[in-house]
Order: sequence, then structure tokens, then C-alpha cells
Amino acid sequence: MGRFEQKFAQLSAQSQGAFVPFVTLCDPDFDRSFEIICTLVDNGADALELGFPFSDPLLDGPVIQAANNRALNAGCSTEESFRLLEKVRSKYPNIPISLLLCANLIYAQTLDGFYHRCAQIGVDAVLVADIPLLAAQPYIQTAKKHGVQPVFICPPNADEQTVQGIAEHTEGYTYLVSRAGVTSAENQSHAANLDNLVEQLKKHGSAPILQGFGIARPEQVKEALALGAAGAISGSATVKIIERNLDNHAQCLTELAEFVRNMKAATL
Repeated sequence: MGRFEQKFAQLSAQSQGAFVPFVTLCDPDFDRSFEIICTLVDNGADALELGFPFSDPLLDGPVIQAANNRALNAGCSTEESFRLLEKVRSKYPNIPISLLLCANLIYAQTLDGFYHRCAQIGVDAVLVADIPLLAAQPYIQTAKKHGVQPVFICPPNADEQTVQGIAEHTEGYTYLVSRAGVTSAENQSHAANLDNLVEQLKKHGSAPILQGFGIARPEQVKEALALGAAGAISGSATVKIIERNLDNHAQCLTELAEFVRNMKAATL
């Protein structure tokens, strides 16, 4: 049983949902990023979704694009991101870790090389944001060969066939997108058919569902759980705290700690 399976089983036994924050690795730099990630875990994050900095991300709104740019400007390479992951995994051997990144970063390492490195470090799952299910077979095969779980996004416009394909191939968790568009804490609208998608995914035996995009407040975590999701992912709202405290790292950590505690409390 993998770390995600263990975590969801443990939460289910305690009648809790999962709160999963997202941050970009090395934002705003290597050392502060490590302290930020430690703060997330120490204050109740059930798992981590971590992004590799990339100059042209497809799904990211302006907040996470700015985080990518800060990390790149701090000299963060893919190698630095892996080094930071090693440090995180060494400190937290049991926390489930998922990566969210673009295919180009994987290709630069070769499929085999990238997933092998993930397995060595102890990355549990990888979501490749810009590879549709139809083109994903090489990624799925290589990930599984190295014991890494492939994760897929279920978009709000998914038809039954797409939902079935996602449910059959995603492992660890299923990323249910709240709405079309890019990530944003400001745009907190949700597609009207989310409950139907959750129902369909479950009917096809999908991995536990985490709802993401526009999750910025505790009541939205509660809404995700009420829909039947196993938890919620919050990216832009988490990264915004980093952005507004770039000149005061202590304040940044204090605000992140409070944010995570409040979001986690909504899952109880």
C-alpha cells in the first residue's frame, strides 16, 4: 500500500477529509522554500502537491506563474528541485508527495531518467499537466515501471468515456478541477456538474478525489467534502501568502501555519 492509500485509509477511519496545499519548489528560494514546506506539514497538511518551476506553465494563473518566476530567478534548476525534494522526504518519510509539472521538464530528463529519480527520492505520484489521457500511455507505463503513481485531471467538461478512462488510469488520487480556466484564488466559481462527475468517477472505481482550483476558504473545503470528494487542494491561496510576505519570512510562516490549520480544521 502506497503513502496516498495509507493516508486516505487513515483519514477515512477517523472520518476526516484531506487538506493538500500546493507550492512551487524553491519559491522564493531553496532555503525559504524548505521552511515553507516544513510549516505546511507541521501544521496539518495531509499530503503535499509540489510544482517544478517552469517558464511557460499552461494551467497556472498569475499567482503561480509569479511563483515559478521567483524560483527561476533564484537560480532553481530541475536538479535543485530534486535536491529540495530529497531534503523534504528525508525529514518527512511518511507524507504523501505528488509532483505537478509540464511534460517538457520530464522530456529534458528522459522519461526513464525522470521517473527513476522520483522513485529514488520517494515521490509517490506525478501529475503531468499538459498530457491528455489519450497521449499518456508512455508516461503511465514508465511511472508504473518505477513504482510512481500516475495522476490525472478530471475536467468539468469530461464526458462519460473520459471519466471512465481517468478513473481506470489515475492512481493515488484523482484531481477534480472545480471549473475551466487557470488556477486562481480569486475565481472561486464551481462548475454545476461536479456532483455528477464525482458520482461517475466513483462508479468507475476511481482513486480518492481531491478537488482543486479556487479553493481558498475553509467553507470551500467543506463543500468539496459534501460533494463526495475525499479532500481539497489549495494552490493559489497558499502561494499568495508567500507572495505578500516576500520581505517578511517570519510573518509568511506564521500566516501559512494559520491558513493550513484553518483549512485542515474544515476536514474534521
